[in-house]
Amino acid sequence: MSYQALYRVWRPRNFSDVVGQSHITRTLQNAIVQEKFSHAYLFSGPRGTGKTSAAKIFSKAVNCERGPAKEPCNECSACVGIQDGSVSDVIEIDAASNNGVEQIRDIRDKVKYAPSAVQYKVYIVDEVHMLSIGAFNALLKTLEEPPKHVIFILATTEPHKIPLTIISRCQRFDFKRISQRSMVERMEYIAEEENIPVSKDALEAVALSAEGGMRDSLSLLDQAISYSEEQVTIEDVLAVTGSVSQQKLAGVVQALQQNEVKEALQFVDSLIQEGKDPGRFIFDLIYYLRDLLLYQSAPGLEGILERAIPDDAFKQLSSELQPNWIQQTISTLNQCQQEMKWTTSPKVFIEIAMLNICDIQSAPANSSVAIEPESVQKLQKKVDELEKKLSNIQQAPANAAQAQPEQKRPQQRTRRNQYKVPYERIRHVLNEASKQDLKAVQTQWASFMDSLKQNSPPAHARLMNSKPRAASDHAIVLSFKYEIHCSLALENQEVIQQLLADHLGKEVQIIPIPEDNWQELREEYVQKQRQQEQPQDGEEAEPQEDPLIAEARKLVGEDLLEIQEE
Repeated sequence: MSYQALYRVWRPRNFSDVVGQSHITRTLQNAIVQEKFSHAYLFSGPRGTGKTSAAKIFSKAVNCERGPAKEPCNECSACVGIQDGSVSDVIEIDAASNNGVEQIRDIRDKVKYAPSAVQYKVYIVDEVHMLSIGAFNALLKTLEEPPKHVIFILATTEPHKIPLTIISRCQRFDFKRISQRSMVERMEYIAEEENIPVSKDALEAVALSAEGGMRDSLSLLDQAISYSEEQVTIEDVLAVTGSVSQQKLAGVVQALQQNEVKEALQFVDSLIQEGKDPGRFIFDLIYYLRDLLLYQSAPGLEGILERAIPDDAFKQLSSELQPNWIQQTISTLNQCQQEMKWTTSPKVFIEIAMLNICDIQSAPANSSVAIEPESVQKLQKKVDELEKKLSNIQQAPANAAQAQPEQKRPQQRTRRNQYKVPYERIRHVLNEASKQDLKAVQTQWASFMDSLKQNSPPAHARLMNSKPRAASDHAIVLSFKYEIHCSLALENQEVIQQLLADHLGKEVQIIPIPEDNWQELREEYVQKQRQQEQPQDGEEAEPQEDPLIAEARKLVGEDLLEIQEE
């Protein structure tokens, strides 16, 4: 006999073989023993969780010659005939290919005939949500009042597509995703019965990749067996499924936590070069971080970990990471996972996610760490220096105020392929900028970003962390956290500027600048403006701004500052 796949050989034949669905099998068994089963059932749930298998077992149990019993005997002529498909009274229908009104009318005409070989005629309709509206309407009356010898079992993965009039006429059972532990135990039993040498960590990797489906897990195990030589190892499973090893996941997490941007980006590049699935990598990374977070909260519950094996390296990494950082990283990766569904360039989104995660360490917002006294002292020292500078400016001679100070360009970080900041262009924009133009841009910014996301997801990803800082009639200055963001934004400059023109009603150019350089340039511009506004000899001096207000203006910016007179 030719080779049969494991999921076919080990398809459940008794209710006890259905893994992880005891809440359903127990209810069905009690109904059969008490002979109180319904005329119509709806089995819904993810693929590979045992819906059609449970339907076939149920049809054997109600027709078993040794019944009523909780399990079919699988020995009588009825059980054997239903199992091999020779009994014509148990009919399996694929609604995906038989979804027309004519097929359902044919069923409706035949249900009135009594079964020929067993006690009950059972119709198992798989993927019932694929039926047309006309077919559902043709099924309604029959489903509501069928003959006493007929049972309908409807199976679906998408119950929300079934009309409520159909659902209300059925007893509904929702099959749930099978837990990783249950799948591993079942595969261990099958491997032992088939004399297949396989490691425990390999089975755990298979169970994670199956995402709650027993059939998928057995199919992946079959592939790993064919790929392996003598024993199925975790390396074989990783090669078949496209997953990433725990050692590499730990390495990339450590690089992100230590702000090693170069190392993290090199890992992503090598991952793509090796042909790994980018979506699987993000999935594995999210679950690995989830396991780190749960292990921090409850070290004694190692059984709830789904992706990680709690070895010494895992425990050490768990003790080094902050829970707040892990939560924010998972949130960033989840957003990246959603964006990747709609693009053909997943690598771009992963790289931007890596950069954003490295920013989490330095972000002060929502930080759960208390401010140390040393930090307070540094802040106070900075305020004192600013007050001293302000005092020197007030005491400077009027003629010195008129002298144009030599403009020094802020130091640029030396980096390969660095972005060259166009300082003169930005100074020109600042001279022509107005609050009205900036407010117009900020008003339309959210709408513009939504449109950009729909028209060009890569361009949207590159502008996600940008902020409009200044605007004139012809240009907009955008600040970014890294120089690489500025370079990436210019790659999509044409698309961005065209869409901006549609929202603003005029053509504008975008000028990117790193955030650090923007702060230095803005401070230079503000000081220059103040010097030009210094009073000449004989002129009445205007009152100077309070130093605390000046410091607050620098820390939070003009847009968020509100001054109230007492």
